[in-house]
Amino acid sequence: MHLDHNHHLSYCTNIHPAETWVETLGALQEHTLKVRDEVSPDKPYAIGLRLSADAARELLEGDNLPSFKAWLSEHGCYVFTINGFPYGSFHGTRVKENVYRPDWSSPDRLLYTNNLFDIIAQLAPEGVEGSVSTLPGSFKSFEADESAIFEHLEACARHIELLAERTGRDLHLGLEPEPLGHFEHTRDTIAFFDRLLDSSDDPELLLRRIGINYDTCHFAVEFNDCHTALDTFRKAGLRISKVHLSNALAFDLDTPSALEAIAQFHEPTYLHQLITAGKGTNLYFTDLPEALAELRDPAFSSQGQQEARVHFHIPLYAEPEPPLRSTKDHVGDLLAYRRSHPEFCSHFEIETYTWGVLPGDLQKPIVRQIAEEYRWVLSQL
Repeated sequence: MHLDHNHHLSYCTNIHPAETWVETLGALQEHTLKVRDEVSPDKPYAIGLRLSADAARELLEGDNLPSFKAWLSEHGCYVFTINGFPYGSFHGTRVKENVYRPDWSSPDRLLYTNNLFDIIAQLAPEGVEGSVSTLPGSFKSFEADESAIFEHLEACARHIELLAERTGRDLHLGLEPEPLGHFEHTRDTIAFFDRLLDSSDDPELLLRRIGINYDTCHFAVEFNDCHTALDTFRKAGLRISKVHLSNALAFDLDTPSALEAIAQFHEPTYLHQLITAGKGTNLYFTDLPEALAELRDPAFSSQGQQEARVHFHIPLYAEPEPPLRSTKDHVGDLLAYRRSHPEFCSHFEIETYTWGVLPGDLQKPIVRQIAEEYRWVLSQL
């Protein structure tokens, strides 16, 4: 939906299982139109599209894309952003670290992302920016070839530039820092972009076409202050391409029942990185089982860690039962930042993709959950 004449809010359709174009369109018809009827029945409705590599390729075949444009017009909808982080299957299978494959050291990631820009360049309405979000280069443990990442990102920027010149649309890619990604927090992100720009013969092109997808869950889990992070990125000349509005889990490590409470969120589909903070250096764990084994060790209490935060997206309005709590204050801080700096970003997307793995006490019928998230965001603006 339009928040005003140049700010747009959607929810990301990666919440719906769909890997082919037929499945993706089916999810839009089955769920997204019902959400539209709940939250914006009489105004143009924005869709935050998720396309797998297969779905993107299929959408570009034959008359699928013109037919989809006609479908959008018929139903009063428009697309301004695409989530291009998950390349392949994203539901009902073990995703975990595979969500980073292929990473930006692979030409397959470049081809997929270029396809997404070929699509958004045709779908974004006239006068509306078009964005695509993607992974932060790679996953730390992959030890990816950073020179290949830089080469492919620059090739993508050139592709985006040609499309922007041809269509007259402002198109941009948002790299999404994530816990234990190739770059993950404010300091890491600045250092990565410094290296990327130093490697390029045309840094202005990169700054124009490649920026940051700021995910409020991720930066909260990293214990980064929202206003400080955004000010730092903007001072460095980095574009905030898109904001993911998302909520994470947190708990105090000196509460004995907290570990059993957080254990219920272990599930086999997604990575749930856990970071602790307190005296000294933050500690990083790749997934909940590894973290729980360490945190349950009696010797851990002597390390001076006080709080833990977990990369598990829960609904924006949700506040879990004590001893757990949420990080939705970080979302509130970002929306407050928007009030003070309305020009910092025009693309906002609700991204709670975990509906299928949420514990029962946090789960509602999917259309109702998404509609309530919209209402919560609108109440905070």
